[in-house]
Parts: sequence; C-alpha cells; structure tokens
Amino acid sequence: MELAKTTPMITKNPIPVIGIESKVKSSNESRQTLNVGDKRDLIAVRAYCKAEARGFEPGHEMEDWLAAEAEVAGQ
Repeated sequence: MELAKTTPMITKNPIPVIGIESKVKSSNESRQTLNVGDKRDLIAVRAYCKAEARGFEPGHEMEDWLAAEAEVAGQ
C-alpha cells in the first residue's frame, strides 16, 4: 500500500491541518464546485476548529460560526 502525498492546507486557524494532495483543489475550483451541503460542512469544521483552539469556552458559538462563514465566503 502506497502512502499518499500530503500537503498543508492554508487556513487562518493556528492549528495545522494536513490534507491529501490528490483531493485538494485550487481555491477557484473549490468555489465553483461547493454545493450548499459542502459549504455548510466546511463552515462547521472551521467553527469547530476555532472553538477547539479556544478550549471550547462556552458563549462564542455564534461568533465562531459567523467568522467561519466569512472565511468560506472570502475564499
């Protein structure tokens, strides 16, 4: 079994994220192919990462979600 190459994904999250190179799309390609469900999932993951980086301190859920939405929209 051959291991796939990995490449770091660029995010504003201080926690490094590693993605599989064959599945990483350019930002232009990603914008064109994201459907509503994929976009929601991406926002949810980014919001989770923000909460995780803060130690899951309660009371920032909406702030995390809106910041993640803005990041996804700005891609």
